[in-house]
Amino acid sequence: MIETFRQYGPALLQGFAMTVFCWAMGAVLSMALGLVIALIQRHAPRPVLWLLRAYIEVIRGTPFLVQLFVLYYGGPMIGLLLDPIPAGILGLTLYGSPYYAEIFRSAFNAVPKGQIEAARAIGMTEPTIVRRILLPVGLVSALPALVNFSIILTKETVILSIITVPELMYQVGRMGAETFRYVETNLALALFFWLLVEAISRTGRRLEAHITQHLTPRT
Repeated sequence: MIETFRQYGPALLQGFAMTVFCWAMGAVLSMALGLVIALIQRHAPRPVLWLLRAYIEVIRGTPFLVQLFVLYYGGPMIGLLLDPIPAGILGLTLYGSPYYAEIFRSAFNAVPKGQIEAARAIGMTEPTIVRRILLPVGLVSALPALVNFSIILTKETVILSIITVPELMYQVGRMGAETFRYVETNLALALFFWLLVEAISRTGRRLEAHITQHLTPRT
């Protein structure tokens, strides 16, 4: 078994690096798109709100596997021809953005209206209100949910293997098919994902402690 892991170790590490890359790009881009959607929802006219709500409900109501198949295999029918890695990152972005948008929307709604009204009363513009009130205050309540969904998004990366993205699941599947050691290969998969999730969780806890330190009463 040790010889097997020595032989496939470099491939597993490459697959893990690809998993981290796809997840990081997908998480950052989907979070940014989700933030934009949440901000647009605050002041958009009703037709735009209907379109955004339809987008959110369709994406949240369908499996990521189906979305990825439609994007990668159906995209060429409308001229959207993507390589596996860009298609995987785009798929993660489209899949994650509605969830992040709802997290930001609920966080913005939790900001006391009195603070926003006071800001408008002293002449703050909407971009300034977003930058100095909505984002700082909303981030405090949104951070746990943001970290939690980011962890969920890591596990969705295994689906990218179906479009031949050489991420961890793809490499583990190839290793299992060639060695027939399916128990060991899946244990390796679980270990790598546990390490990634633990790193994200610890980073999230440190960020939460940092941005909420001013809320902790001093003795």
